[in-house]
Amino acid sequence: MVSDTVSYIGRHIEVDALSAEAQLVERAQAQDEAAFEQIMNLYADRLYNYILRMVGNPTDAEDLLQEAFLRAYQGLPSFDGRASLSTWLYRIATNLCIDHQRKRARRVQTVSYFAWEDEEGETSEWEFPDTQTPDPLDAALSRELQQVVEHAISTLSPKLRTVLLLYDVENLSYEEIARVLKIPIGTVKSRLNHARGQIQRQVEAYLRGESK
Repeated sequence: MVSDTVSYIGRHIEVDALSAEAQLVERAQAQDEAAFEQIMNLYADRLYNYILRMVGNPTDAEDLLQEAFLRAYQGLPSFDGRASLSTWLYRIATNLCIDHQRKRARRVQTVSYFAWEDEEGETSEWEFPDTQTPDPLDAALSRELQQVVEHAISTLSPKLRTVLLLYDVENLSYEEIARVLKIPIGTVKSRLNHARGQIQRQVEAYLRGESK
């Protein structure tokens, strides 16, 4: 009974949030600048962090974030709500990042923790030691391994890197990523597996002493 009540409350809150967002979009489409500013405040941090990991440069990330919001503002009249607002915004940001990467190759910053499920459904992970109060040797090894993972992610193609970041960093579902990129869910899973496989191979090579 308690579980059912909590589930009902959770669904009710989610519906209310979606309804409030829809109203915010309607106001912004009616040229309500305060409403669009609210949209920017809601998504600025998430989009900035995503863009930064995609392009690896804070200045470029700031510029691309502003461009993303400009395009969103210009495109609001044609936004029909079939996709969620967040999906639509991530799609705009992703397209801008890919265009940017085609022009300039940048080193991508990423997280220092990496986990995935293999084809058998078993969870594997690379986890770096806590370096808050580290042994000097452990700290050096942790930093070096993190650099290996960051370099591995930076060498991924834009298609693979985009799916990896949207899933592992931004926590979007397979379905949401499929809508953002306009590709089948099966393609999302395939690209994610390929990306993780490439990173795993580079990390394993490093651990075997085959690379610096």
